[in-house]
Amino acid sequence: MRKNLARIDDVRGIFTGTFVRFGEKNGYKGPEPTVLLQHICDASGHEVTDHLWFNLTKGFAALDLHGGETVEFRARVKGYIKGYKGRNWEKSLEAPLTEDYKLSHPTKIRVVDL
Repeated sequence: MRKNLARIDDVRGIFTGTFVRFGEKNGYKGPEPTVLLQHICDASGHEVTDHLWFNLTKGFAALDLHGGETVEFRARVKGYIKGYKGRNWEKSLEAPLTEDYKLSHPTKIRVVDL
């Protein structure tokens, strides 16, 4: 669980993170592109989580991202339930439902020089 994000649940703020790479996840209509950011820090510079995956939104796609670049964005902290949600009880034992936190709806995304 991301305890530092839990402290600021449902708050919109400014965050920075280091771009690592693009990826993809399985979606309903096929693979969906994603973005991996590491060392996510709040506006005061305190690390709130070690990494987060984001969907490749128009804001991220508009940037010509390269590994190691620092990205600044605004986002809201949201809680969600993770784990296996199907009917297979063996899989539900392997990945039980737990509460976690994410940064949702990133906007005003830009590359910054530190």
